[in-house]
Amino acid sequence: MNKQEKTILELYQDKQWSTYEIAEKLKTYPNKIRRVLKKNGIELRTSKDAQQNALNKGRAKHPTAGTVRSEQTKRKISQSQGEVWDALNKKEKQYRSQIGKDAWEQKTEQEKALFIANAQEAVRESSRVGSKLEHFLLSELGKRNIRVEFHKEHWLQNQNLQVDLYLPQYRAAIEVDGPSHFKPVWGKENLERNIKADQQKTGLILNSGLVMIRIKQNQSLTQRYIRNTLSNLLEVLEKIKDHYPQENERYFEI
Repeated sequence: MNKQEKTILELYQDKQWSTYEIAEKLKTYPNKIRRVLKKNGIELRTSKDAQQNALNKGRAKHPTAGTVRSEQTKRKISQSQGEVWDALNKKEKQYRSQIGKDAWEQKTEQEKALFIANAQEAVRESSRVGSKLEHFLLSELGKRNIRVEFHKEHWLQNQNLQVDLYLPQYRAAIEVDGPSHFKPVWGKENLERNIKADQQKTGLILNSGLVMIRIKQNQSLTQRYIRNTLSNLLEVLEKIKDHYPQENERYFEI
């Protein structure tokens, strides 16, 4: 091994220089640097590793660092990502889901317990201040000059009842149901209790002559899902506005 080869190995391995930086210093070509590294049994870094190394060393800036995207651009990105998922076949979707399950099984019992405890606290906090989806709908409806009473309480006579969103001009109550309302997230007993409470609330609202709209959050809160939920809700509200439904047609599920 000659002196130049020793320099190349030192710069690449010890100082973590890229093949381009070494080539520039030695006034040669990157491919020559790669040939020297391979000749000496050095495994080349992947392009991803090389980029991360450059970022860590401060030799390069992240391509999106400091970038402010418009809402339209965000929607396009979200839409394209959703389309990629939709295009996957059943086998590929199951494979990706299995990766998440395997990651969960690799956690220690202590890690699982901590994760569940944090998730339960997040649910309790959401019930107090409102979920991300509730606040999004509250904001978007307000932009459309639709009056919304948020987490309205004690509004039915003789009933200690709270609804997530109440729209007076539409005479409609909206409930945003997280997964624990229709999946045994916290066990079968809790699920049965939630289902019974939801049925009682729906019955009280419908019997008072109001419209009941239940939003079932059965997917991850991606921007695409949130926007689609808003679109579906606005369609229901448009129907109600044009023609208030008859007594047996006042329940909607999104």
